[in-house]
Amino acid sequence: MDVFEAIRARRDVRNEFSGELIDEDRLTRLLRAAHSAPSVGNTQPWDFVVVQDPATLAAFAAHVGQCRDDFARSLPEDRRETFNPIVIEGIESSRTGVVVTYDPTRGGANILGRHTIDETGHLSVALAIQNLWLAATSEGVGVGWVSFYREPALRELVGVPEHVHIVAWLCVGPVTRFQEVPDLERFGWRDRRPLSAAVHRERFGNGDVTGDR
Repeated sequence: MDVFEAIRARRDVRNEFSGELIDEDRLTRLLRAAHSAPSVGNTQPWDFVVVQDPATLAAFAAHVGQCRDDFARSLPEDRRETFNPIVIEGIESSRTGVVVTYDPTRGGANILGRHTIDETGHLSVALAIQNLWLAATSEGVGVGWVSFYREPALRELVGVPEHVHIVAWLCVGPVTRFQEVPDLERFGWRDRRPLSAAVHRERFGNGDVTGDR
């Protein structure tokens, strides 16, 4: 598929992992795609911790389950009822986790492009993740971004140094299919905004004139 097809087909996968372990050739291609992303000052500030030990996956899944329960308890009753059926991770069924990190010290003290906007370092890592995600979609591999965790727990679990930031745990594995409609829309959590609501002309607040819906 071309890049536009991959963008349309890409989903945050939870339920659809086949349980098959991704082969090393495909995994390497996905990591190479991620590593080919542009980065501020060409610092390539990312690292990828590949986790496939079943014991580590189970431990992280248990931790994420506790965090999910904490979030559910914090919701008003009506939102809790909407949230309860939503699966928020595929940690064990994907059989592979990729922990993506950001090292703000890579490249030294004077980073071209980060002098006034330090966040460009984190944004570079986001570009690497997007590269991986689109490449995975084109290969029929699912990716799910897990965000229900406490950073200190994950840091200890996979041995990330204190000065390195954890950006994401990605569940990566072959899928049975990609959903046509994203889970959060299917379950009624939140609908997608139309493009016309997000585009402004010349100044913020001047609405888009494309008529896109």
